[in-house]
Amino acid sequence: MKELLETIVSELVENKDAVEVVVDEPNAEGIVVYHLHVAPDDMGRVIGKQGRIAKAIRSVVKAAASKEDKKVIVEIQ
Repeated sequence: MKELLETIVSELVENKDAVEVVVDEPNAEGIVVYHLHVAPDDMGRVIGKQGRIAKAIRSVVKAAASKEDKKVIVEIQ
C-alpha cells in the first residue's frame, strides 16, 4: 500500500525526493493511517482543484486496501 501511494504521488510532483509516506500502526478499530508528506511547492499538485486529486488518491488506496480487507486513511501534510 505504501509503495502504491508513493508511486502515484511521485508522478504528480516535481520534487520527487521530498515525497515521504509514514505509516502508523493499526489502531483499535484496525485502521491504518498513511501520512503523506510532500514539498510545500507541490502541495497544490497533490490536492488539486477543490481537492479532486486528493479524493482520487484516497479512493484508489482505499480500493486497494479493501481487496486485502483493510481499512486505511490517507492524510496529506
